[in-house]
Amino acid sequence: MKVVLDTNSLLQILGARSKYAFLFDKFLQGEYTLCVSTEILFEYEEILKKKASPLAADLFMKVITRSRNVIRKDPYFRLGIIKQDNDDNKFTDCAFVCDADMIVTDDSHFDDAEKSEFPTFHIVNLEDFLRLLK
Repeated sequence: MKVVLDTNSLLQILGARSKYAFLFDKFLQGEYTLCVSTEILFEYEEILKKKASPLAADLFMKVITRSRNVIRKDPYFRLGIIKQDNDDNKFTDCAFVCDADMIVTDDSHFDDAEKSEFPTFHIVNLEDFLRLLK
């Protein structure tokens, strides 16, 4: 299963005491493939350095860049699906070029992507993703 995680979802699964930490364990066990672009990786790193620590961010980035269950593809176009927050388009663009099965997010801005007739996107929230992997 190929998955794009928006940054807020990523932060929630990395919290050691989070009820979603199970999802990061499943990633480490190879239960799903994480789809990323360079732009997404930069955002992950930037936010992790602010919210956690530079050391935690560096460790996570090493795990991601060395993992076998990561697909890294950079889109060479912009679909512009999400109108409410243009910055979120990096996730839909990545999902499209990676042919991802779903985007995991709790962000309501992704409603635009869910309504898209072409390309189509399967948007799930963290709770549904958790149920899917249990």
